[in-house]
Amino acid sequence: MKKHQNLPDECTACTSCVVHCPVAAVTSKFRGPKLSGPALERYRLLLHDEDPSLEYCSNCKNCDITCPSGVSPSTMNMLARGEYYKKHPHRLRDWILAHAEKMGQMNSPMAAVANMGADNPLTRIALKKIGITTKRRLPKYASRTFVSQFRALKQQSYPDKIVFFPGCFINYNDPQVGMDFVAVMQANRYEVIVPDDTECCGSPMVAGGYLEEAAANAQKNIQALRRLTDKGYPVITCCTSCGLMLKREYQELFRIDGVETVAARLYDSTEFLLELYDQGRLNTGFIRQNGKYLYHAPCHLRAQGIGRPALELLRLLPDIEITDADAGCCGISGSYGFKDDKYDISMAIGEDLFRTIRESGADGVVSDCGTCRMQIAHGTGARTLHPMTLVANGYGKR
Repeated sequence: MKKHQNLPDECTACTSCVVHCPVAAVTSKFRGPKLSGPALERYRLLLHDEDPSLEYCSNCKNCDITCPSGVSPSTMNMLARGEYYKKHPHRLRDWILAHAEKMGQMNSPMAAVANMGADNPLTRIALKKIGITTKRRLPKYASRTFVSQFRALKQQSYPDKIVFFPGCFINYNDPQVGMDFVAVMQANRYEVIVPDDTECCGSPMVAGGYLEEAAANAQKNIQALRRLTDKGYPVITCCTSCGLMLKREYQELFRIDGVETVAARLYDSTEFLLELYDQGRLNTGFIRQNGKYLYHAPCHLRAQGIGRPALELLRLLPDIEITDADAGCCGISGSYGFKDDKYDISMAIGEDLFRTIRESGADGVVSDCGTCRMQIAHGTGARTLHPMTLVANGYGKR
């Protein structure tokens, strides 16, 4: 956790965050992280200032990544957004986009109908009316959630066990990533545990200004995970936003007993596998795969300060050519790019990445984040996949 994340006077006004803010780069509607964060935070502490441009902060964390003083402007912005919505009503759009788990619980049992209905012209008119863009498709729901598939799976039991926190996107929209991860861990002689009593990590709630609900979820998640980390089990995610939330944002936003203990045992999936490799424990009996891929590092991965473990891991696969796109933020920032008034901003932010992909001649684009993959596919038409898919293919497990 950064030492000074909520102390505005630690900001030296160097403007590094402004230079690296993808939203400020494409629109003047956002004052930028320095003004909306540390500068206005001083006034919020003394008086009261409602920053109308605050809603344009996407919570991408690029300002935090680049701050040389260890200040987290994004945290100040999210706390201010939470305070704003204590006094102002939310829009229906914001509730829908912030409650991915509730929407998944509602739509997954009738996934085929829900998916068909989302493309219905009348539905799209209604979505447009409440402020959700119709220029991109909403995530499709899987007919069987990851959890239901996992419960039906007969794993080989091993002494070494890990705890998997799937997150809402993998559970309801892209369960194959979770199943690929389980196959990879089984190939490395680990038994996977998926707790029954965890909730949505709360990342979309924080971005939507539902801080109290996010805090309640955080409390439940830490209690559930603490019981398992106390047994010495590591907790692993395949979603970089879930990972950032559990590892860092809970500590910055909420006061929860035991949060540091869980954070210390929290790993991204590729980070954990790369650590096994460094220990000489990784099963490197990969079959050959041919392919040329670009890798896009999500902003919420870079904010964790763990490098690009997926890039290093995938370079262990024989006959796979993998190159870092290194072309900045994709622009979607979770739910941000699904808002009608933010769609054009999100696409403008992603244009450098889209151009890099179009010019690469790659067979596909690899990224650890589900919504990044959606944005890339939408902006370029490229095939996208999670790193775990390539690793599982390497074991012949898919």
